[in-house]
Amino acid sequence: MTQLELIALAKEAAKHAYTPYSHFTVGAALLTKEGKVYLGCNIENASYSPTNCAERTAFFKAVFEGERNFEAIAIVGGLNGDFKNYSPPCGVCRQVIREFCDDDFRIILGKNDDEFIDEPLKAFLPYGFAPSNLEK
Repeated sequence: MTQLELIALAKEAAKHAYTPYSHFTVGAALLTKEGKVYLGCNIENASYSPTNCAERTAFFKAVFEGERNFEAIAIVGGLNGDFKNYSPPCGVCRQVIREFCDDDFRIILGKNDDEFIDEPLKAFLPYGFAPSNLEK
């Protein structure tokens, strides 16, 4: 699957976002190494802290289905579905990604005009805390 195809799926996922407070919709498309895609959107809450990001929604759906081998995630985000800027994952999402992915996992950030950034996780989370940190 190409980066632009994955970004297109993330844009479709963003249409399901529940964002009555910020109006900042985010969509994510998570690609497994076997080629399966899990979509996620952000889901806000009036008290804000229970809000769930699109990236975590996609990962949690995939993990629930038994997936553990991931290749890439495409992310788009913007006010009212206007993806004019890149929308990188928040710190919590970066840590969730690190739980399941190695440093070479690809994070693809998309925009309206089919421009994108494709970087490995290590560029977004250098020195990330991983399950290997807990090994004896």
